[in-house]
Amino acid sequence: MPRSDGRSLDALRAVEMITGFHRPSEGSVLYRAGGTVVLCTASVDDKVPPFLEGKGQGWVTAEYQMHPRANPRRQDRDGRGKAPSGRTQEVQRLVGRALRSAVNLQKLGTRTVTIDCDVLEADGGTRTASVTGGFVALALALTKVGVRAVRESVAATSVGHLDADGLALDLCYLEDSRARVDLNVVATATGKIVEVQGTAEGAPVDRREVDAMMDLALAGIASLTRAQNEALGRAGVDVATLLE
Repeated sequence: MPRSDGRSLDALRAVEMITGFHRPSEGSVLYRAGGTVVLCTASVDDKVPPFLEGKGQGWVTAEYQMHPRANPRRQDRDGRGKAPSGRTQEVQRLVGRALRSAVNLQKLGTRTVTIDCDVLEADGGTRTASVTGGFVALALALTKVGVRAVRESVAATSVGHLDADGLALDLCYLEDSRARVDLNVVATATGKIVEVQGTAEGAPVDRREVDAMMDLALAGIASLTRAQNEALGRAGVDVATLLE
């Protein structure tokens, strides 16, 4: 059955990646997935956190922030008179873990790459968009500093069960809000699992249904990693030249 935006259940939202959008950073991409828009930038510093000093390796970390009007009603910024919300901290930790999995930190050297993900418009899937766009920004930054440290491309998407409609890939906000179960999946271009976040909102879920959801998510991630490669190619970057 077609969805509200006309997609089939197994289709991703239309994806657009504009690389080099933010000129001061070493790597950047304006990432759009349907109605969700995230600006991802990668900044490289020639130092590491204190806990890594003297260990001869680098670090990749991430920060995540919602623009005050990313949603229909304005919200206060995190850090303006209040600590970052638990959700903000949880999402940026996810993005950091996902992108660290893509990099050999020993080959990175004594550098820190910080991925900043600023959500400009939110229609579901902001964390998965941050992972997918974040990898593109990371790859561009590594190209600029001349470091070959990438293990493999990583991307992320969501999948959920929409009651009578069945399993659906890459949920928008309205779909996510009514799904009886949904997963956020991070994986590599070859289908290796990095992280899975999942919740059954009501009745427990059968293992076979979870397996089917994973298969659908991995098919979507394979398409997203191809789109990443195409966007990087348009920017003159071949991911193969970044592999460790």
